[in-house]
Amino acid sequence: LLVGMAPHCRAEPGNLRWDVWGDPAQSELFLLDELYVDAAAIEAHRSTPHYRNYQARVPELAERMAWVVEPVDVR
Repeated sequence: LLVGMAPHCRAEPGNLRWDVWGDPAQSELFLLDELYVDAAAIEAHRSTPHYRNYQARVPELAERMAWVVEPVDVR
């Protein structure tokens, strides 16, 4: 499911990063790392057919936890 989403998400306007990380010690554990230019790009992403398909299918496949974080100014 995640591998199939990659090209669609990466092609979205406002997408800066869309990567999937796997835990070598736990083959069933994945981390999805996404970065968008702003909140509007995130909302546009969440309205796409591929995202809605993901949202509909992921509950049957895995437990999902999501964090939305913002950069910290470390100057």
